[in-house]
Amino acid sequence: MKALVLKDFDTAPEVAEVDLPEPGAGEVRVRIKAASINGFDVAVAGGRLKGMMTHRFPVVVGKDYAGVIDALGQDVTEFVVGDRVFGVVSKEDLGDGSFSEYVTVPVATGIARIPEGIGYTEAAALGLAGTAAADAFDAAAIGAGQRVLVAGATGGVGQQVVQLAAKAGAEVVATATSDDEVAKVRELGAASTVDYRADVAAQVRQLHPSGVDAVLHFAGDPAALASIVREGGVLVSTLVMDPAQLQVEGVRVVPIFAQSTNATLERIARDHAEGHTAVTVQRVYTLDEAPDALGHFAAGTLGKLVLAIN
Repeated sequence: MKALVLKDFDTAPEVAEVDLPEPGAGEVRVRIKAASINGFDVAVAGGRLKGMMTHRFPVVVGKDYAGVIDALGQDVTEFVVGDRVFGVVSKEDLGDGSFSEYVTVPVATGIARIPEGIGYTEAAALGLAGTAAADAFDAAAIGAGQRVLVAGATGGVGQQVVQLAAKAGAEVVATATSDDEVAKVRELGAASTVDYRADVAAQVRQLHPSGVDAVLHFAGDPAALASIVREGGVLVSTLVMDPAQLQVEGVRVVPIFAQSTNATLERIARDHAEGHTAVTVQRVYTLDEAPDALGHFAAGTLGKLVLAIN
């Protein structure tokens, strides 16, 4: 089968032929219809996770997927061949990935059925970003009347959080620069915007002199943003690994490590199907264009970049 692979740490990822995987016990094989790009994939493709995770070369890049189950491993009873599914490749080491024509995934975690009315392109864009957004939203305990800054609001995770916070009744300040970015985050529910190319903390202080109740941090300097959180507030971050990294009196710091459980995937799919949230797909690429797509992602996006595969 064709896949985007990293053959060694010091090589560039390339599209190549690899063996068709067979599902093991407790796994299914998915014929991939679409896959989306995340920052994790850029890190893997750049060899930046050397020493952090075990690599089984050639490493097939990619976490998010959507497709159709075409084979079942032993003891799988939760799914059947032909089920439309999406999710996140959740394995302890790096080797199997979703930027490929097929992938095997465990049914215990990282997989859910795609609801009727959702296409593969949208479903592929939901997994990791939707999970991180849901986990961050829950950790911040956002409710009606709160003031919330979403830093990194234009990306896949940020856009989901803007919607969740606004639907919860919070007053959302979103980072955005271009006219298109401002229009998008306002469409998703942001009450105001600040320019991420300038001093974000100072701009937020102008809007809310007493600070904000929560910062959802997906981009920018967390230390500067923590300074605008009122006493008793919270900074939730996908980029801070340890609360000890930020020493801020009276502010709770919560690192987020997205856990794509089946229950969380079912939740974000339901939110999308019911119109509670929406996903923005900025551009769709072919699998052969995957190296270009990784470069475009690293340069910044307004939403999600998706690969159409089968």
